[in-house]
Amino acid sequence: MKKTCLLLLVLALTACEKPAPTDTVESLVANPERLKEVERLCREDHAKMGDALCNAASEARRRRFMGDGKSKYTPQPAPKN
Repeated sequence: MKKTCLLLLVLALTACEKPAPTDTVESLVANPERLKEVERLCREDHAKMGDALCNAASEARRRRFMGDGKSKYTPQPAPKN
């Protein structure tokens, strides 16, 4: 009986935890306000935010600024004859 109560208590406490944010590069590119917030938090406390999230924010900023890296002005390779 004690084990069951303890198990239920542990399950209840873990269910109350705030879920971890699932910010991906794509979601940050699509949501510039969230991107700004994550960048601000990374500047203030990089250790708390973690390398993965701060690196994702950096990559999202690069993609928003530079695009997908494909330019219509990039010369195409010459056709082989």
